[in-house]
Amino acid sequence: MNKRERVIAAFKGQETDHVPVCMWKHVPMAYWANDDLFAECQAASFRNTDVDFMKLSGDGYFSWPSPLLKTLETADDLYRLEPLGPRHPYIRGQIERTKKVIHKLNGACVSLYLIFVPLSCLRLSIGYPRMMKLIRENPEAMKHACAVIAEDLKVLVRGIIEEAGADGIFYSVQNGEIDRFTENEYRNWVMPADRAVLDYANSISGINAIHFCAWEGVPNRLSVWRDYRAPVVSWSRYMDIMDIQAAKEQFGCTVWGGFDNRSGTLLYTGTREEIERETRALIEQGGKRGYILGADCSLHDELPEERIRWVVETARKI
Repeated sequence: MNKRERVIAAFKGQETDHVPVCMWKHVPMAYWANDDLFAECQAASFRNTDVDFMKLSGDGYFSWPSPLLKTLETADDLYRLEPLGPRHPYIRGQIERTKKVIHKLNGACVSLYLIFVPLSCLRLSIGYPRMMKLIRENPEAMKHACAVIAEDLKVLVRGIIEEAGADGIFYSVQNGEIDRFTENEYRNWVMPADRAVLDYANSISGINAIHFCAWEGVPNRLSVWRDYRAPVVSWSRYMDIMDIQAAKEQFGCTVWGGFDNRSGTLLYTGTREEIERETRALIEQGGKRGYILGADCSLHDELPEERIRWVVETARKI
C-alpha cells in the first residue's frame, strides 16, 4: 500500500499493511502572513516526519472576523450578524493558501483541513467569558449567530475540498467540557450549527475526521456528540477514554490517537527505545483495522520532528 491507499483503507475500517500515523503541530506565527512560507512549512513537516497523511492547519484564520463582534453590547446584537460571503478574505485566503500547500504535497498523501465549529469561531473572536455570558443571556441569539457562521463555514468547506483540493476536513468540535453546558443545553444551543457544517462536509466528501478536542484539561461530556458522524474520530485518550478498543466501540468507527500531546510527557521526554516501546504497545491495543496512531491534539513547537518520525518508523516495522 502507498500512503493514500493505506489511509483511505483505514478510513473505511479496512485492514492496513501497517497502522497509519499522523501527528501535527501548528505553523509558527512568523509564517502566517506569507502563503508561500506557510505552504513550505507544512510540506517540510510532511517530509521531515514521513507521516502517512496531513492535517492541514488554519493558523491565522481561527476567529470569525465580523466587525460587528467588536461592538457587541448585548446578546440581542447577535441578531444583526450576517454571513461574510464567499468573496471575503477570511474564506478566499484560506482556500488560496491551502491550494499552495496541496500543490507542494503533490498528491503524495491524504490531506484534511482544520475547521472549527461555529461556536468556537465566535469564541476565538470574543473570548470564553463573553461567549458564556451572551449564550446564557439569550441562547436563541447565540444560535442565530452560530447559524450565520455555519453558512460561511459551509462555503469554506466546499472551497477547501472542491477548489483547493483537500480530501476532507478535520472538524474540531469543542465546548463539550463536563462543566460548561448540560447535555440538553449543548444539544439545543450548540449542536444545530455544529451538525449543519459536519453534515454538509459529509455530503461532499467521504474522508472527513471529527476531533473531540479536550485541550482545556477537563473531560468532555462525550454523550453530546453521539450523533456526530464521520469515518474517523480523533479523541483525547488521556482525558476521555484510555482504552483504544473501548473508544472504537463507543464511537463506532476508526479511531485516531494514542500519545499524550502535552509538554513533559513521553513523546517529549522519552528515549527512542521508550517511544518505540509505547508505539508497539498502542498498535497491539489498536490493531491494524480501524486504528490510526496519533496524539490527543496538536503537539507543541519544542517537540523535535524526529520524535514523530521515530513513531512512524516503528509503526512500519509492525
